[in-house]
Amino acid sequence: MSFRLSQRDKDIIAFIHQFRAVDRDSLVDLFFKQLKSPINACNSVMVRLYRLGVIERTQQYSPTVYLPVDAKIKKNSQKILHFLSILDVYKQMCMYSTPKQVIVEDKPTGRKGGIEPDLFCIFKGSPFWIEIQRNQYSEQKMQAKINLYEEFFFSDEWKSLHWQPEERAPIFSSVILITPVRYAVSSDHIRIIQVASIHELMEKYKSPNKQQREEKTKSKISSSVIKINLT
Repeated sequence: MSFRLSQRDKDIIAFIHQFRAVDRDSLVDLFFKQLKSPINACNSVMVRLYRLGVIERTQQYSPTVYLPVDAKIKKNSQKILHFLSILDVYKQMCMYSTPKQVIVEDKPTGRKGGIEPDLFCIFKGSPFWIEIQRNQYSEQKMQAKINLYEEFFFSDEWKSLHWQPEERAPIFSSVILITPVRYAVSSDHIRIIQVASIHELMEKYKSPNKQQREEKTKSKISSSVIKINLT
């Protein structure tokens, strides 16, 4: 069956396995955007892959969501929305720079009860563990989550993770909380960043030089606007 698959087919299948649940519109953006009729092309390819039995799908959502053939989640599971929120964060990152070393539902401790970030990646040269909070939790529960990261920090196990740079000292990944709610959590040992989205993150840490350039550009645009008298 594999001889009937193009490289793009294989990339799509691998991407679905990596993110567990991928909606049609995301596939259009990531794999078909450059084509003349991207939605039609995507629909045609995904129907073919589904009929070949190399992917699964659920039409409980609109547009259709595609799953791995060995997916252990039900087609109407709320877990699908969880994976789609992870995918959305990844897509936001891609608007600025394609993340590397992407791991969905990372388990760096390798054991139950340790940290389990929704996403790990190296973004713009820096490692991040990302926690996506779709629901509101108590501050005690959120601090307990941060405490697990501190425990991992003191274990020193993180120094041998596969993504650590070979040519310089190990880095403990920053922790991003993607949440519309700001929690009063803290740590003296790890960097915690709370933002509502990756877009807010990028705006928050925009370099001063870039900010100045944008302000100058805005100033030039506003000064060159043609005013029309409507009286």
